[in-house]
Formats: sequence, structure tokens, C-alpha cells
Amino acid sequence: MLDAVSKRVHVTLPDKVFDALERWADDQGRPVANLVAYLVEKAIEEAETQGRIPSEKEHQQKQSSTSTPSNSG
Repeated sequence: MLDAVSKRVHVTLPDKVFDALERWADDQGRPVANLVAYLVEKAIEEAETQGRIPSEKEHQQKQSSTSTPSNSG
């Protein structure tokens, strides 16, 4: 499950994509931003289920193994 804290992301979309999102959102009676947030959340859930996104633990392990403290002095 994703964090409850909301973050903002600015995205530039081609007109054709935005127009389609706008029609879809209007059809569902919701704002475009709400629809986009929902679609991104669902895509992430699907990618995690399929193993295309590393778990938080795997990501942290990778980050700690690639960052080595510098001992200068």
C-alpha cells in the first residue's frame, strides 16, 4: 500500500493524452488529477505484483551497497 502522505508531481502530457484523460475523467465525474493519481497507483500496484518494482527492503539494500562513506582526512 502506498503512503498516506500526498506528494505533488508536475507532468507535461501531449495534448492527445490530456484530451483523452479529460474525456475519461468527465465521464466519471471526477477531476483529471484524481483520475491520473488513481491510474498511477493502480499501475504501481500491478508492477509490484509482477515483480517489476523492487520491494522497499530490496531498494534500501541496493542503496546501502552502492553508497560507501568517504573517509578522507
